[in-house]
Amino acid sequence: MSVLSASTEQQMQDTLVSSGMLTAKKLAEAKHNADLKKEPLISHLLKNGYITDEQLTKANATVTKVPYVNLTTAKIDPAVLALLPQDIAERYMAVPLGEMQQRLVVAMLDADNVQAVDYLSNRIGRPLKVYVASEAGIRQVLQQYTARLDTQMQEAFKDPLVVEGEAEEVAAGDATKATKGRTAPGIKTIVQDSPISKALSAILEFAARNRASDVHIEPLEKELKVRCRVDGVLREIMRLPKNTEPALISRIKILSNLKIDEHRIPQDGQFTVMVDEKAIDLRIAIAPVVWGEQVVIRLLDKSGTTLKLEAMGYTGRALRTIRDGLKQSNGMILTSGPTGSGKSTSLYALIQEIKDETINIVTLEDPVEYKMDGINQIQVNAEVGLTFASGLRSILRQDPNVVMVGEIRDKETAQLAVQAALTGHLVFSTLHTNSAAGILPRLLDMGVEPFLIASTVRTVIGQRLVRRIGESKETYQSSEAETAAIQSTLKGILPADEAAMAAAAEDYGYKSLPLLSQTAYTLTKGADSADTPGGYKGRMGLYEVFEVSEAIQGLIMKQATSAEIEKLAQAEGMVSMRQDGYLKALDGRTTLAEVNRVAAEDNA
Repeated sequence: MSVLSASTEQQMQDTLVSSGMLTAKKLAEAKHNADLKKEPLISHLLKNGYITDEQLTKANATVTKVPYVNLTTAKIDPAVLALLPQDIAERYMAVPLGEMQQRLVVAMLDADNVQAVDYLSNRIGRPLKVYVASEAGIRQVLQQYTARLDTQMQEAFKDPLVVEGEAEEVAAGDATKATKGRTAPGIKTIVQDSPISKALSAILEFAARNRASDVHIEPLEKELKVRCRVDGVLREIMRLPKNTEPALISRIKILSNLKIDEHRIPQDGQFTVMVDEKAIDLRIAIAPVVWGEQVVIRLLDKSGTTLKLEAMGYTGRALRTIRDGLKQSNGMILTSGPTGSGKSTSLYALIQEIKDETINIVTLEDPVEYKMDGINQIQVNAEVGLTFASGLRSILRQDPNVVMVGEIRDKETAQLAVQAALTGHLVFSTLHTNSAAGILPRLLDMGVEPFLIASTVRTVIGQRLVRRIGESKETYQSSEAETAAIQSTLKGILPADEAAMAAAAEDYGYKSLPLLSQTAYTLTKGADSADTPGGYKGRMGLYEVFEVSEAIQGLIMKQATSAEIEKLAQAEGMVSMRQDGYLKALDGRTTLAEVNRVAAEDNA
């Protein structure tokens, strides 16, 4: 919301109280707290759960005398949605509600923006009747545009004979229709002149607009199931007739430059498409299963990714430890976690931190996910003999200061990375382990000598991704079980008395931290809606970071277990992923349930 004049803000306060949205006592309390924190009152009211965004929108509509409509649970007829194109609706945060006296009724976030209203009226060629609605309400309706996917599919496949005919055509190798037309080198346009092309385009657009990281196309005995992974959770979005499978899979193979007549072995490929004027890289993995061929499409949309360590969720001690490691001129900084936990993004963020004209940074990746100016990036290609190991040998002849190896997968790559660190290079890489401490024994398993690990590894990072709470949220007091879990997990981190509160908050990177001895804690949950399933939207990282101290070097020389190393790292001040998650839950960014889902007990 824009900055309010003193008179308008006073009217807002009066409206909130007179309408019963806020008591006079609560308002006075909020004013006092906002003054202490030097925050605008309205922002403070929203941030701390005194009022919801919906209530604020309604109060603002009353003050400005603009008609208000609550859309948080509204269901709009697809025929009405078709009156305003989706791209325009998203750009202007305006959604159609129906027709009234030859005017189109539209709800807008910024209803008093005369220029936007005039543009919309001219764009669709008719006068408008404008209402104001909250952002959550408008996004809930915008989500319904994608709900038309089933209708699009039914329309695309209304003639099964056409689909079967196209399957035969594609199987015969006619790739012309599938790939005719390119918007830029390497970017393919999926043409809309066939049912299969329309279907594939609709699936990919749905996935991109819903921030999906993966699309799973899975053959069943009598149909084809399509699922999308959004914020780390798979959700089924549709089922297609079984007769669409051959043509759809073949179309994907053609776009990925794969063999369309090979059905016995897995194949990997890639291509790029444009969605809403954004280039999205697609990584394709096709594998034979019992009822046909499964396709997993990974979407890499670089436009919404931040490469700032703080924005990714690094705070306090973890952030300081990483930056201390980046000041070193040689050694290894390693990050670990399961597939899709953001390891590569962390490495790119590290590079972004140190990128400078005075140093030569060379990367070896599979695939190159983010293209960065000023960085020499090499794509691994095993088919021509360019592996991580062979590529790393070549890199070391290119006079690098910093080397990034996408993943240490085998003994040869591990030993070469260690040698690079020993010879004056700063090396970044990733491994697949369950925790930060597990990295060191994993290198031992790969045959790297203990004294080499102890002398080269500087900083170790473990990470997972958790879902963030959406914009529409509310606070509540923790239950007895939640309170006990918080106190058990954060013992030694939360301050014991008020005198230690400020120092503890600064140490761990938060504005404030509650006392360990509290009988209940203020927690946050999101509003469940079509746009924020379960109350979540987007993800952030949970991290555990430690420096390889002399004491930890001693454990490595003794070939200690990951549990022993982790115990010592925590004694030296490392915050575990579970503890990091609980701190972020207390800060209102995620929930305890989400942290418990992602962070294993053995990381506590």
